[in-house]
Amino acid sequence: MDILNILVERVQEMLAGFVRMLPQLALALLVLLVTWLVASLARAAVHRMARRTRLRPSLVALFVTLTGVLVWIFGILVALAILLPGVNAGSLLAVLGLGSVAVGFAFKDIFENFLAGILIMLRKKMRIGDMIECEGVEGRVEQITLRETYLRLLSAELTIVPNSYLFKNPVKIVTDSPRRRHEIVVGVAYGTDLDQAREVIANAARSVDVIDAERPVEVFAREFNDSSIDFTVRWWSGSEPVEMHRSRDKVVRAIKAALDQAGIEIPFPQVANWFKEPLQVLSEDR
Repeated sequence: MDILNILVERVQEMLAGFVRMLPQLALALLVLLVTWLVASLARAAVHRMARRTRLRPSLVALFVTLTGVLVWIFGILVALAILLPGVNAGSLLAVLGLGSVAVGFAFKDIFENFLAGILIMLRKKMRIGDMIECEGVEGRVEQITLRETYLRLLSAELTIVPNSYLFKNPVKIVTDSPRRRHEIVVGVAYGTDLDQAREVIANAARSVDVIDAERPVEVFAREFNDSSIDFTVRWWSGSEPVEMHRSRDKVVRAIKAALDQAGIEIPFPQVANWFKEPLQVLSEDR
C-alpha cells in the first residue's frame, strides 16, 4: 500500500506540474506559431528584394532558405527560454553546440552536401541551363538545391547528383562560352602529297556555313598510323551538343567530297605480311 500511495503521489505531482506549465506551454506554442508566420513573411520579402537585384535563381533560393533558418533558430530559442525559465541563453547555446557536434558526426554526409550546395550557389559559374560534365556524368543543370543538383541527361533521363560530388571533382562547363573548339581526325594514303591534302581539307572545312568564320580552321599532320598519315582538323562552332554534332556532320561530309574530287585516297586498314622464305603454292590437282 505504501508503494501504491507513493506512485499516486508522484502521478499527482506530475499532473500538477503539467497544469502549472500549461500557460508556459501555450505561450511557447504561440511563439512557434508567430515564428512560422514571421519566417514565411521574411522569406517572401527576401525573395522579392533578391529578384530585384537580378541575382541568379540559385542564390535567391539560398538567401530565402537561410533567412527562414535564422528566424526559426531565434524562435525556437525563445520558446525554450519560456518553457525552461531557469535556463539562460548561454546554457541553451552550449547545449545546442554540443548537440550540433553529435548530430554533425551522425549526419556528416548530409551536412557536407549542405555546405557544398551553399558554396556551389555562391559560384559565379555553373548556372541553371548550363551543360556540364563531371566524372562521366553529363547533363543540363535544371535545379540546384542545398543538398543535390538535378541534371537532365542528353537522353532525357533526370540524374540527381549530390552537391559534394560536384564540389570535390572537376566540373567541365561545356556551354560556359557560346563557341567552343571541335576536332576530328582525317587519314590519307601514304603516297599522298601532304601539302595538297592539307590545303584540300582546310578549304573544305572553311566552306561549311555553320563554323565560326572569325576563327581559323587548323589542320595539323598528326601521326604515322598503320595504314594512313593522319591529320587533326580543328574548327570553332556552337557549344551546345546538338551544334557540335551538326557542325561535325557537315565538316566530315565536306572533307570527304573534297578529297574524292581531288583524287586523294582515304585508306581503309591494310596489313602487309612478309615471309622470310618463299611460299609454295599447291595446285588443286595435288
